[in-house]
Amino acid sequence: MSDPVVVGVDGSASALDAVETAAHEAELRGTGLRLVHAFGWPPAHPPHAGPPWYPGSAGMRELVDGTLAAAEERARAAAPGTALTREVTVGAPLTVLEIESRAAALLVVGSRGLGGFGSLLLGSTAVHLAAYGRCPVLVARGRPNPDGPVLLAVDGSPAGAAAVEFAFAAAELHRAPLVALHVWNTWSEPAHDGPDSPLDVVVNLDRLREEERRTLDETVLPFQALRPGVAVERRLVRSRIRPALIDASREARLTVTGARGRGGFTGLLLGSVSQALLHHAHGPVAVVRGDGRA
Repeated sequence: MSDPVVVGVDGSASALDAVETAAHEAELRGTGLRLVHAFGWPPAHPPHAGPPWYPGSAGMRELVDGTLAAAEERARAAAPGTALTREVTVGAPLTVLEIESRAAALLVVGSRGLGGFGSLLLGSTAVHLAAYGRCPVLVARGRPNPDGPVLLAVDGSPAGAAAVEFAFAAAELHRAPLVALHVWNTWSEPAHDGPDSPLDVVVNLDRLREEERRTLDETVLPFQALRPGVAVERRLVRSRIRPALIDASREARLTVTGARGRGGFTGLLLGSVSQALLHHAHGPVAVVRGDGRA
């Protein structure tokens, strides 16, 4: 069997939604589903000798078993024929899930876990894994449109090719159309953008538009040729990049983005566009890291 789909489980409602999403993804891929539950020990209370999940306090075993039982029930209801395995271990969830991502086809997490503060839109686990995970990371959030397309955020960067490949494969697996959206603007977030914009006076917008269209075509067409069964709509939009992508995610069953595009700083592992989608998209978001060699 190929690498499994791995999902982080912590007993939160968000994590249970992630389990259901992960079960569907495992079923589509014909692979197994791995439920991973990790918890840390306070420094002043190291664990006793025994198995990794040895209960250090009364009720710990029941708590862990109950969390996994609820996750298994949700997974089996979503994908009855999918093989399930479970892993319970002591350790920082971020570290455990990052290690798990090294042998996973896909890592799925909820948008917020039990440790999240009420004012936060996205948990630190999701952001960290999107930046450091070794496989594509899918954050289950919002309300996906089950009849909608896979939305691909096209940035034209070499590292973004991995996200394009993932999006085409996802559209094929889901038997869904693909919308390849390339949002462009000379200024990333202009304060003023309209017919009388100073930008229109100093640059040739028609030429810029054709260059951006060429970027979109050159990014998408090679992958479209490899998967001719995927119906593709190429959209070129001049707008504010982050709001345009967030708005487009309303119609999507899944939004796919690279970790960092052309405008990102070299040292950043997660760019502003991918972070904006993780925080504000209206449905699930997959972040796919690339090495830039494609």
